[in-house]
Amino acid sequence: MALPSDPAPAPPEEAPAFIKLAMRNMVRKGRQSLVHFGLTALGLTGFLVLLAWLGRPQLPQ
Repeated sequence: MALPSDPAPAPPEEAPAFIKLAMRNMVRKGRQSLVHFGLTALGLTGFLVLLAWLGRPQLPQ
């Protein structure tokens, strides 16, 4: 029985986590990220208000 002479393979380097990359990108692009976040929040809020207004119950008067 011959043992292989190759050393054990080194573990592959792990890529940085997605969250870590996103946070680094947000810090680097500070103001632009905040503007985009604000626009997204306003758009989502407007969409939800529109859905609530369109779906309101019609009560008899």
